[in-house]
Amino acid sequence: MDNHHKSEMVGIRSHLEMGSLEEERAVLEFEEESLVSPGKTHSREGPNKSLPSPASSQSFCTKCMSNNSIFNSIKVVLFSTKINLLVPFGPVAILVDKFADNHGWVFFLSLLGIIPLAERLGYATEQLAFFTGPTVGGLLNATFGNATELIISVYALRNGMIRVVQQSLLGSILSNMLLVLGCAFFSGGLVFSKEQVFSKAAAGVNSGLLLMAVMGLLFPAVLHFTHTEVHFGSSELALSRFSSCIMLVAYAAYLVFQLKSQKNLYVPVDEGGNQTEGDEDEAPEISQWESIIWLTILTLWISILSEYLVDAIEGASVSLKMPVAFISVILLPIVGNAAEHASAIIFAMKDKLDISLGVAIGSSTQISMFGIPFCVVVGWIMGRPMDLNFQLFETATLFMTVIVVAFMLQEGTSNYFKGLMLIFCYLIVAASFFVHIDPTSIADKPSKHH
Repeated sequence: MDNHHKSEMVGIRSHLEMGSLEEERAVLEFEEESLVSPGKTHSREGPNKSLPSPASSQSFCTKCMSNNSIFNSIKVVLFSTKINLLVPFGPVAILVDKFADNHGWVFFLSLLGIIPLAERLGYATEQLAFFTGPTVGGLLNATFGNATELIISVYALRNGMIRVVQQSLLGSILSNMLLVLGCAFFSGGLVFSKEQVFSKAAAGVNSGLLLMAVMGLLFPAVLHFTHTEVHFGSSELALSRFSSCIMLVAYAAYLVFQLKSQKNLYVPVDEGGNQTEGDEDEAPEISQWESIIWLTILTLWISILSEYLVDAIEGASVSLKMPVAFISVILLPIVGNAAEHASAIIFAMKDKLDISLGVAIGSSTQISMFGIPFCVVVGWIMGRPMDLNFQLFETATLFMTVIVVAFMLQEGTSNYFKGLMLIFCYLIVAASFFVHIDPTSIADKPSKHH
């Protein structure tokens, strides 16, 4: 009897085990089928059981992910750096302008408000460079860095402030070539004890373009100061407009050359072990589309603050007891170039000197070969006599700067001492403009000749 009872128990247990094994197998089969063809899953379900359809759960997941990515993007861009504490100064500047009408304060607060925005612009462009590669990344950085200057220039042209346009664009070139490049060389040289290497070919092309821009600016100034114009007052303007069209065509050809014909010319030179390892460790913190959206938002906000900045220049000059020339050539570009400044230093400290060079020298090339001629053509359309005669003092400063930088770049290597020399050169230029009295505005020059 006991044996019979035992055998029954064993039979029941084995039957239960078999049942549980069958259930497990059924579950596994169900999971497999649901992975392969989600549509078939309902065939095994009883009429009473109803699971949420995979499509609805998938859409719910993507919604959650998109919300998370938006919050993550805002957190990374706005709350990850302490410099963003200066952002509220922008709206404060607008309020001060509306209610207090104190130009000195409006200028100072706008200046502070633009600094973090320009730095974040550099960060967003750096993130976008992960998806585009170094050549297009450098071009994008130069373009977005110069968007502020071009917006200021068009706005000032509309107001007839031709001298401010000329000086701020000139100051931007000087700031990029001496201060931004100098700081990049200096910081890169301090971080890496060895000499850093960059592409000599790319630097040579940029130096050539900068010399061509100097030539474009030099002849109208020489023509004016030697009084050798065929039609006094109008030949200089006609020459400027012709030269501007030629420079724009040359810049377009340069873009085609840089992006299509000579891609390998701009590949970073020193791809040593450390650099490749560093590149592998790094990953973009925000997606490509998020980078583009942030670039658009930041550029728009910078352009709004820039208007208040330009309007407050003359009042600030009186209250701060500084020449307008010094504010236009030195102060405005330092803030306007904060994006290039930050990104050029970051790239140099990561031993990506080719991108730093693309940002600093590429930006100068873009302003001199595209920004200045573009403003001359826009002035022509608006009926403003904007020309390439930047006056003798400014043209001589630019000529010397291009020569000094071309000599620094010819070896294809950089160290902290070269950076220090470029920074010292910029200090001399800044001091010169502080004691320089600007001649009568070019805006009223045609009326003087009649």
